[in-house]
This record gives sequence, structure tokens and C-alpha cells, in this order.
Amino acid sequence: MQLLKELAAKNGPLCVGLDTSPSYIPDCIKSKYSSDAEAVLAYNKAIIERIVKDNSACCCKVQIAYYEAMGLEGMKVYSETLKEVRKAGLIAISDIKRGDIGATSDAYAKAHFTGDFETDIITINPYMGFDTLVPFTKYSGPEQGGKGAFVLLCTSNPGMVDIEHQELKSGGLLLEHVGDEIARIGKEIGSQYPEQECGLFGAVVGATQEKDARYLRDKYPETFFLIPGYGAQGGEARIAATLLDKAGGTVNSSRGILCAWKKDAQIADKVANNTVTMDDIADAAARACIFSKEDLLKAKASL
Repeated sequence: MQLLKELAAKNGPLCVGLDTSPSYIPDCIKSKYSSDAEAVLAYNKAIIERIVKDNSACCCKVQIAYYEAMGLEGMKVYSETLKEVRKAGLIAISDIKRGDIGATSDAYAKAHFTGDFETDIITINPYMGFDTLVPFTKYSGPEQGGKGAFVLLCTSNPGMVDIEHQELKSGGLLLEHVGDEIARIGKEIGSQYPEQECGLFGAVVGATQEKDARYLRDKYPETFFLIPGYGAQGGEARIAATLLDKAGGTVNSSRGILCAWKKDAQIADKVANNTVTMDDIADAAARACIFSKEDLLKAKASL
């Protein structure tokens, strides 16, 4: 998490979501590849190359479900995508939303912090209890690669109110109880590594809940946030900028970048005539990355 915070300060707060569905790639491009999975990997690589060239993002978030949906070949592409992100010097966030009893969480931690699916940071669902977080802390030390996790706190989907906004009999909202525990456990583990400003656990806080943004940023000033919802989900830069205050965070955009070619005036004729190329759509994604980075930095500067 510390390395992500440092890279966000250097490259800007944008996180590019490689939640790459084959449906996001034009058919005229996919037809040139032997499989949808091969086309997805080529698109991912092209975007990563442009991110590095433009210094437009600090990390990539890879949503495992899109790769699972492509079967075994898709999981190979998932593994290769993580390797490409890390080889490029970016932070890889695996959006896996795991969380289970101790032995199972041990297996999840091993699966995603070592081996074929090794990543830097994962997402965790805490709703089976906070003991499910403990196995992931075994990989937090520098000697284990300094792995980290973002815990679901205030997500970007409308249905989050069904659970996260529930009031507790003891007072306050359920998400506040989760946030307090994230901060407590993170501080407890972080005390073992005083040289790091950023704790092991960050929190997922969506940019779609304006009324929650300032409150949660002020309530958890030392927690680094993963901020989904910006762009295609309707979250605005000014909301994301509020969440970037204090300890900071990284703001994810997925479809807004992956599908930028659909609204890119520079290649509109090629899209209409089915002559668009992989380079064309990757360049459109790169332009969307640059725009998003500048949009977020401008909003942050205006706070």
C-alpha cells in the first residue's frame, strides 16, 4: 500500500480498471485473433504500454470475474495481465472480493499473493467477520513483498444502502463499524512497520455517494481509499477529489477508458466503417486516461 501511495503522488491518482470484457472490443478487431481471450490480452498490453509512456496512472485494477468468464484461457490472460502490470512498474490490484473462514482465507491469500496469480493488493469482503482479514496480514511485511488489501466499506452500487447503511442497535451505521475495524487492524499491523506512512488495509469508498464522501474522509483521515464509480458509473471528479484528501487514494475508471473508442471523435469514421484497429482503440483509451488524470488533479486542486 505504501508503494501505491508513493506512485499515486508521482503519476497522479488514476487507477485504470482492466475489467476487460471481450464485448468492449470491436468485432472487426476480435476477428483478427484466434480467441476472445487473446484479443483481451492484446488490448490490455496495449493500454499498459500507453499508461507507462504517458505516466497517466499509478495502478491497474484487474477484475477477476471477466477472466473467469472466459474459462481456463481467460485465467491465463488474467495471470499474464497481472505480470504485465507489475513488469511495467505499476501496482496491480486484483479485484477478487474474497473473505471466508480462516483456513479458506489462508488459501486465498496464498493463491493471490504468490504463484501464478501473484498481485500486489487485493479487495476483501469483510462481512463474514473481521477474523477473515487476519490471514491476509501474513504477507504484509517487506520480506513477503509488502502485500496489501482494500476492504469494502462504502461501495459505488445503488444497492449498498441495503447493508452498508443499516443502523446498528448500538448506534451508527454498519459501514462505520467496518471502517473503525479497518482503521484499528491497519494501525495495529502498521505499528510493526513504523517506516511506512500507509497501513496494510485501505478501504473501498465509491465516488457515487456524495453525502458520504466528506464524512468518511474526515472520519478516517489515515486510511488510503480505492475509489470506484468515477466515469461510467456517474461519479464526479469533485466527489472523488474529496475522497483524495488527507491520506489520499486512487480513483478507478474502467469502462470509461476501455470503451473510450465508442465516443472518440478522432476515430469515429473508422468505427463506423469497421476499419478501426487495435492501435486506434488503445490510443483512444490512452487519451481517456490523460483526460481522467487531468480532470481528477484539477478537481483536487480546487478543494
